[in-house]
Amino acid sequence: MMALPTIDPYPLPTADELPDNRAPWTVDPARAVLLVHDMQRYFLRAYPEGAQPVAGATANIAALLTACRAAGVPVVYTAKPGDMTSEQRGLEVDFWGGGMRAVDEHTEIVPDLAPEQDDLLLTKWRYSAFAQTDLAERMAAQGRDQIVVTGVYAHIGCQLTAADAFMRDIQAFMIADALADFGPDQHRAALRYAAGRCGAVFTTEQALGALRAAPVPAGN
Repeated sequence: MMALPTIDPYPLPTADELPDNRAPWTVDPARAVLLVHDMQRYFLRAYPEGAQPVAGATANIAALLTACRAAGVPVVYTAKPGDMTSEQRGLEVDFWGGGMRAVDEHTEIVPDLAPEQDDLLLTKWRYSAFAQTDLAERMAAQGRDQIVVTGVYAHIGCQLTAADAFMRDIQAFMIADALADFGPDQHRAALRYAAGRCGAVFTTEQALGALRAAPVPAGN
């Protein structure tokens, strides 16, 4: 049974390293939601404090949060609960063991990215943010059919969320430098898969540019 690894620092992908997107999509603030995926202390403790990729990814997620809130883009967080039973964890037990405990040093979303009052916090049960949640129904009710994916880990929950979105006819955007992973190879493989099979890959600056280019909604 594999535990979470100790993750060595590695540089975040840059714009000139990104794979070519097959789909000609762009982020539209009238259609998008921003997903902050599993940025909990338990998952981030595998990284050296203050090092890349988490330091840069966290700063980029914070910039996206500010821009999305200003543009009227709904913000969704996922977070795993602590002290899940074996039945609740299902097959994840065989890969990752019992998971986190129900204590703040495990379950808390890092303070730099803390949810605000109007944000949605979903309890996360499986790799995909859509699995055993009402995220798809909530998005449909708001007329939203794009999801901007940030967080950890790129090749596990983030990639599976993007693939799940594709199968629901929801356009997924993986934000290359607002993600972190077990290492550079897994990180970049997740981006290649998304760009070629189920989504589009942007940098934070490209996503921010799309948000700035759109009209500001009334009341903001």
